[in-house]
Amino acid sequence: MAARAGRRVPAALLIPAGLGLLFLVLPLAGLLIRAPWTTLPQRLAEPGVLTALRLSLVTATLATALCLVLGVPLAWLLARVEFRGRRLVRALVTVPLVLPPVVGGVALLLVFGRRGLVGEWLDSAFGVTLPFTTAGVVLAEAFVAMPFLVIAVEGALRGADTRYEEAAATLGAGRWTTFTHVTLPLVAPGVAAGAVLCWARALGEFGATITFAGNFPGRTQTMPLAVYLALETDLQAAIVLSLILLAVSVTILAALRDKWITSP
Repeated sequence: MAARAGRRVPAALLIPAGLGLLFLVLPLAGLLIRAPWTTLPQRLAEPGVLTALRLSLVTATLATALCLVLGVPLAWLLARVEFRGRRLVRALVTVPLVLPPVVGGVALLLVFGRRGLVGEWLDSAFGVTLPFTTAGVVLAEAFVAMPFLVIAVEGALRGADTRYEEAAATLGAGRWTTFTHVTLPLVAPGVAAGAVLCWARALGEFGATITFAGNFPGRTQTMPLAVYLALETDLQAAIVLSLILLAVSVTILAALRDKWITSP
Protein backbone atom coordinates (compact mmCIF):
# COMPACT_ATOMS: atom_id res chain seq x y z
CA MET A 1 0.00 0.00 0.00
CA ALA A 2 1.32 3.39 -0.93
CA ALA A 3 0.65 6.73 0.70
CA ARG A 4 -0.59 9.72 -1.31
CA ALA A 5 2.88 11.19 -1.45
CA GLY A 6 4.16 7.99 -3.05
CA ARG A 7 5.90 6.68 0.02
CA ARG A 8 5.25 3.23 1.42
CA VAL A 9 3.32 2.99 4.66
CA PRO A 10 5.44 1.58 7.51
CA ALA A 11 4.27 -1.80 8.72
CA ALA A 12 4.52 -0.51 12.28
CA LEU A 13 1.61 1.81 11.45
CA LEU A 14 -0.24 -0.34 8.95
CA ILE A 15 -0.64 -3.37 11.22
CA PRO A 16 -2.18 -1.57 14.24
CA ALA A 17 -4.31 0.53 11.87
CA GLY A 18 -5.69 -2.64 10.30
CA LEU A 19 -6.28 -4.19 13.72
CA GLY A 20 -8.07 -1.02 14.83
CA LEU A 21 -10.35 -1.16 11.81
CA LEU A 22 -11.02 -4.85 12.41
CA PHE A 23 -11.81 -4.15 16.05
CA LEU A 24 -14.47 -1.62 15.01
CA VAL A 25 -15.95 -3.53 12.09
CA LEU A 26 -15.96 -7.11 13.45
CA PRO A 27 -18.73 -6.59 16.08
CA LEU A 28 -20.94 -4.97 13.44
CA ALA A 29 -20.22 -7.84 11.07
CA GLY A 30 -21.14 -10.29 13.81
CA LEU A 31 -24.46 -8.51 14.25
CA LEU A 32 -25.19 -8.82 10.54
CA ILE A 33 -24.08 -12.46 10.39
CA ARG A 34 -26.23 -13.51 13.37
CA ALA A 35 -29.28 -11.57 12.24
CA PRO A 36 -32.42 -13.70 11.65
CA TRP A 37 -32.81 -12.62 8.03
CA THR A 38 -35.37 -15.32 7.16
CA THR A 39 -37.77 -14.25 9.91
CA LEU A 40 -36.86 -10.55 9.90
CA PRO A 41 -40.14 -9.27 8.33
CA GLN A 42 -42.22 -11.17 10.86
CA ARG A 43 -40.13 -9.97 13.77
CA LEU A 44 -40.29 -6.37 12.58
CA ALA A 45 -44.08 -6.68 12.58
CA GLU A 46 -44.24 -7.85 16.20
CA PRO A 47 -46.26 -5.47 18.43
CA GLY A 48 -43.43 -4.98 20.93
CA VAL A 49 -40.94 -4.02 18.22
CA LEU A 50 -43.35 -1.64 16.50
CA THR A 51 -44.33 -0.02 19.81
CA ALA A 52 -40.72 0.57 20.83
CA LEU A 53 -39.86 1.86 17.35
CA ARG A 54 -42.84 4.22 17.27
CA LEU A 55 -42.10 5.57 20.75
CA SER A 56 -38.41 6.05 19.91
CA LEU A 57 -39.19 7.98 16.73
CA VAL A 58 -41.73 10.22 18.46
CA THR A 59 -39.63 10.99 21.53
CA ALA A 60 -36.44 11.56 19.53
CA THR A 61 -38.28 13.97 17.25
CA LEU A 62 -39.83 15.87 20.17
CA ALA A 63 -36.47 16.00 21.94
CA THR A 64 -34.85 17.40 18.80
CA ALA A 65 -37.57 20.04 18.51
CA LEU A 66 -36.95 21.05 22.13
CA CYS A 67 -33.22 21.20 21.47
CA LEU A 68 -33.79 23.42 18.42
CA VAL A 69 -35.93 25.86 20.40
CA LEU A 70 -33.43 26.12 23.24
CA GLY A 71 -30.14 25.21 21.56
CA VAL A 72 -30.08 27.54 18.54
CA PRO A 73 -30.39 30.72 20.65
CA LEU A 74 -27.79 29.33 23.05
CA ALA A 75 -25.41 28.64 20.16
CA TRP A 76 -25.97 32.17 18.82
CA LEU A 77 -25.20 33.61 22.27
CA LEU A 78 -21.94 31.66 22.50
CA ALA A 79 -20.89 32.53 18.95
CA ARG A 80 -21.84 36.20 18.67
CA VAL A 81 -21.96 37.76 22.14
CA GLU A 82 -18.92 38.58 24.24
CA PHE A 83 -19.70 38.25 27.93
CA ARG A 84 -17.91 37.35 31.11
CA GLY A 85 -17.97 33.64 31.78
CA ARG A 86 -18.57 32.59 28.17
CA ARG A 87 -15.92 29.88 28.40
CA LEU A 88 -17.58 28.51 31.51
CA VAL A 89 -20.97 28.47 29.80
CA ARG A 90 -19.50 26.65 26.80
CA ALA A 91 -17.90 24.11 29.13
CA LEU A 92 -21.21 23.55 30.93
CA VAL A 93 -22.96 23.03 27.59
CA THR A 94 -20.53 20.26 26.65
CA VAL A 95 -20.65 18.48 30.03
CA PRO A 96 -23.40 16.01 28.92
CA LEU A 97 -21.03 14.81 26.20
CA VAL A 98 -18.63 13.36 28.77
CA LEU A 99 -21.02 12.84 31.68
CA PRO A 100 -22.09 9.20 32.16
CA PRO A 101 -25.73 9.08 31.04
CA VAL A 102 -26.78 7.36 34.26
CA VAL A 103 -25.38 10.30 36.22
CA GLY A 104 -27.38 12.60 33.97
CA GLY A 105 -30.51 10.60 34.81
CA VAL A 106 -29.81 10.92 38.53
CA ALA A 107 -29.28 14.67 38.12
CA LEU A 108 -32.59 14.97 36.27
CA LEU A 109 -34.33 13.11 39.09
CA LEU A 110 -32.88 15.49 41.67
CA VAL A 111 -34.18 18.49 39.71
CA PHE A 112 -37.39 17.28 38.05
CA GLY A 113 -38.39 14.44 40.37
CA ARG A 114 -41.41 14.77 42.64
CA ARG A 115 -39.14 15.97 45.44
CA GLY A 116 -36.71 17.73 43.12
CA LEU A 117 -35.79 21.38 43.00
CA VAL A 118 -38.23 22.10 40.16
CA GLY A 119 -40.29 18.92 40.09
CA GLU A 120 -41.85 19.49 43.52
CA TRP A 121 -43.09 22.90 42.41
CA LEU A 122 -44.43 21.51 39.12
CA ASP A 123 -46.28 18.78 41.01
CA SER A 124 -47.81 21.07 43.62
CA ALA A 125 -48.64 23.99 41.33
CA PHE A 126 -49.70 22.25 38.12
CA GLY A 127 -49.95 18.56 38.97
CA VAL A 128 -47.23 17.80 36.43
CA THR A 129 -45.04 14.76 37.04
CA LEU A 130 -42.16 14.13 34.67
CA PRO A 131 -40.28 11.04 35.94
CA PHE A 132 -41.39 7.67 34.52
CA THR A 133 -43.50 9.30 31.80
CA THR A 134 -43.12 9.77 28.05
CA ALA A 135 -42.40 13.45 28.72
CA GLY A 136 -39.57 12.28 30.97
CA VAL A 137 -38.11 10.31 28.06
CA VAL A 138 -38.15 13.44 25.91
CA LEU A 139 -36.48 15.45 28.66
CA ALA A 140 -33.75 12.83 29.21
CA GLU A 141 -33.04 12.54 25.50
CA ALA A 142 -32.90 16.32 25.06
CA PHE A 143 -30.47 16.64 27.97
CA VAL A 144 -27.90 14.30 26.45
CA ALA A 145 -28.45 15.34 22.81
CA MET A 146 -28.52 19.14 22.98
CA PRO A 147 -24.71 19.60 23.06
CA PHE A 148 -24.46 18.06 19.58
CA LEU A 149 -26.82 20.69 18.21
CA VAL A 150 -25.23 23.61 20.05
CA ILE A 151 -21.71 22.70 18.95
CA ALA A 152 -22.74 22.27 15.31
CA VAL A 153 -24.72 25.51 15.17
CA GLU A 154 -22.07 27.51 17.02
CA GLY A 155 -19.45 26.30 14.55
CA ALA A 156 -21.68 27.28 11.63
CA LEU A 157 -22.28 30.72 13.12
CA ARG A 158 -18.58 31.31 13.64
CA GLY A 159 -17.87 30.37 10.03
CA ALA A 160 -20.68 32.48 8.55
CA ASP A 161 -19.91 35.75 6.80
CA THR A 162 -21.15 38.54 9.08
CA ARG A 163 -21.13 41.12 6.28
CA TYR A 164 -24.64 40.06 5.26
CA GLU A 165 -25.91 40.69 8.77
CA GLU A 166 -24.14 44.05 8.87
CA ALA A 167 -25.69 44.99 5.52
CA ALA A 168 -29.16 44.05 6.79
CA ALA A 169 -28.64 46.17 9.91
CA THR A 170 -27.46 49.08 7.76
CA LEU A 171 -30.67 48.84 5.71
CA GLY A 172 -32.72 49.17 8.89
CA ALA A 173 -33.48 45.57 9.77
CA GLY A 174 -33.90 44.89 13.47
CA ARG A 175 -32.00 42.21 15.35
CA TRP A 176 -34.86 39.71 15.23
CA THR A 177 -35.48 40.32 11.53
CA THR A 178 -31.78 39.97 10.80
CA PHE A 179 -31.60 36.77 12.79
CA THR A 180 -34.63 35.13 11.16
CA HIS A 181 -34.15 36.38 7.57
CA VAL A 182 -30.35 36.52 7.26
CA THR A 183 -28.54 34.61 9.99
CA LEU A 184 -30.67 31.47 10.04
CA PRO A 185 -30.64 30.99 6.24
CA LEU A 186 -26.85 31.42 6.29
CA VAL A 187 -26.34 28.69 8.89
CA ALA A 188 -29.24 26.46 7.82
CA PRO A 189 -26.93 23.59 6.72
CA GLY A 190 -25.21 23.67 10.11
CA VAL A 191 -28.54 23.73 11.92
CA ALA A 192 -29.76 20.79 9.84
CA ALA A 193 -26.60 18.79 10.51
CA GLY A 194 -26.78 19.53 14.21
CA ALA A 195 -30.46 18.58 14.32
CA VAL A 196 -29.79 15.26 12.61
CA LEU A 197 -26.94 14.43 14.98
CA CYS A 198 -29.11 15.49 17.90
CA TRP A 199 -31.94 13.27 16.69
CA ALA A 200 -29.64 10.28 16.23
CA ARG A 201 -28.17 10.74 19.71
CA ALA A 202 -31.65 11.02 21.22
CA LEU A 203 -32.76 7.89 19.38
CA GLY A 204 -29.91 5.87 20.89
CA GLU A 205 -30.10 7.23 24.43
CA PHE A 206 -30.24 4.59 27.17
CA GLY A 207 -28.68 5.48 30.53
CA ALA A 208 -30.45 8.74 31.35
CA THR A 209 -33.73 7.41 30.00
CA ILE A 210 -33.86 4.24 32.08
CA THR A 211 -32.76 6.15 35.20
CA PHE A 212 -35.16 9.08 34.88
CA ALA A 213 -38.08 7.57 32.94
CA GLY A 214 -37.88 3.85 33.69
CA ASN A 215 -38.59 0.97 31.33
CA PHE A 216 -42.35 0.69 30.86
CA PRO A 217 -43.54 -0.84 27.55
CA GLY A 218 -45.61 1.55 25.47
CA ARG A 219 -44.81 4.52 27.70
CA THR A 220 -41.07 4.83 28.27
CA GLN A 221 -39.54 1.74 26.66
CA THR A 222 -37.59 3.04 23.68
CA MET A 223 -35.59 0.81 21.32
CA PRO A 224 -32.34 0.82 23.34
CA LEU A 225 -34.29 -0.15 26.44
CA ALA A 226 -36.14 -2.83 24.50
CA VAL A 227 -32.79 -4.22 23.33
CA TYR A 228 -31.58 -4.38 26.93
CA LEU A 229 -34.75 -6.19 28.04
CA ALA A 230 -34.77 -8.54 25.05
CA LEU A 231 -31.21 -9.69 25.77
CA GLU A 232 -32.55 -11.49 28.85
CA THR A 233 -35.49 -13.21 27.13
CA ASP A 234 -35.22 -13.15 23.32
CA LEU A 235 -31.81 -12.71 21.70
CA GLN A 236 -33.28 -12.66 18.19
CA ALA A 237 -35.53 -9.74 19.06
CA ALA A 238 -32.56 -7.89 20.53
CA ILE A 239 -30.65 -8.43 17.28
CA VAL A 240 -33.57 -7.13 15.20
CA LEU A 241 -33.86 -3.96 17.29
CA SER A 242 -30.09 -3.50 17.13
CA LEU A 243 -30.22 -3.80 13.34
CA ILE A 244 -32.76 -0.99 13.20
CA LEU A 245 -30.53 1.26 15.27
CA LEU A 246 -27.52 0.28 13.17
CA ALA A 247 -29.39 1.11 9.96
CA VAL A 248 -30.34 4.52 11.34
CA SER A 249 -26.75 5.24 12.39
CA VAL A 250 -25.34 4.28 8.98
CA THR A 251 -27.96 6.41 7.24
CA ILE A 252 -27.08 9.41 9.42
CA LEU A 253 -23.37 9.00 8.73
CA ALA A 254 -23.97 8.71 5.00
CA ALA A 255 -26.20 11.78 4.96
CA LEU A 256 -23.70 13.90 6.87
CA ARG A 257 -20.56 12.60 5.18
CA ASP A 258 -19.77 15.91 3.45
CA LYS A 259 -20.03 17.80 6.73
CA TRP A 260 -16.75 16.45 8.05
CA ILE A 261 -15.04 14.81 5.08
CA THR A 262 -13.59 17.50 2.85
CA SER A 263 -10.91 15.61 0.95
CA PRO A 264 -11.66 13.22 -1.90
